[in-house]
Amino acid sequence: MSERITGGHRVFNRVAEEYDAARPHYPETLYQALEELSGVRLKGALVLDVGAGTGIATRGLLDRGARVVALDRGERMLAVLRGRTALDLQCRAVLGDGNALPFRDGVADLVVYAQAWHWLDRRASIVEAVRVLRPGGAVAGWWNIEDADKADWLAALEVRLAEACPAYVGPALPGWSMPPIAEAMAEAGLLVAQTWVEWTRSVSLEGFLTHLRSLSYVAALDDRAVAELLARERAELVRVFPDGRLTVPMRVYLATGRKGPEG
Repeated sequence: MSERITGGHRVFNRVAEEYDAARPHYPETLYQALEELSGVRLKGALVLDVGAGTGIATRGLLDRGARVVALDRGERMLAVLRGRTALDLQCRAVLGDGNALPFRDGVADLVVYAQAWHWLDRRASIVEAVRVLRPGGAVAGWWNIEDADKADWLAALEVRLAEACPAYVGPALPGWSMPPIAEAMAEAGLLVAQTWVEWTRSVSLEGFLTHLRSLSYVAALDDRAVAELLARERAELVRVFPDGRLTVPMRVYLATGRKGPEG
């Protein structure tokens, strides 16, 4: 379920707690693929997590030995991150704009956008990422999405969301595709690699409904419309999963762009 509406940080500030509580994590295989494609070993690397939100990827990177600077435009999102993440010499949180990074040239081993790059300016964001990278460093972006091709109930859900949410962007729309970060990286002269990582999520019905509440195009609705949508989805989903436990086929799209050894 991809998301594109103006002022995303303001929308997510309204659902920061729901976002942190119910958004899916990233599987171990994603971090393995990140190291392989980027050529950057996470242990000991300095990583700028741009659009860090509440820190889901930040904590995943920290768990694998990276030093992380988490940057986001959403004050409430960062407040949740600070409450959930140990901030010390290994991790700092910074309020800032991914289109104008508040960092010196050549300081980072890796600049990442976890579920975030599509909110930024296509050209300016990558130019800034390249600027702050050390020679041989890399840019990476990834998106966790439900794999509607593998489950009829997910495909039907996407259609209902498209009908209910004017700001919806996702696989129910003709011509929908992943954000063009690979093309933007190539335009910036980076060596691009791409892959998909498949995994399966197990989540409670209530957890999945909270996840829906955190989607930008749902959060953009008024309170009454949100309540009606969640009530409808609870009724639909309990018919498919009467035990209240959902099995959700997932896949992560990952694109990396390496900077040359001479910068």
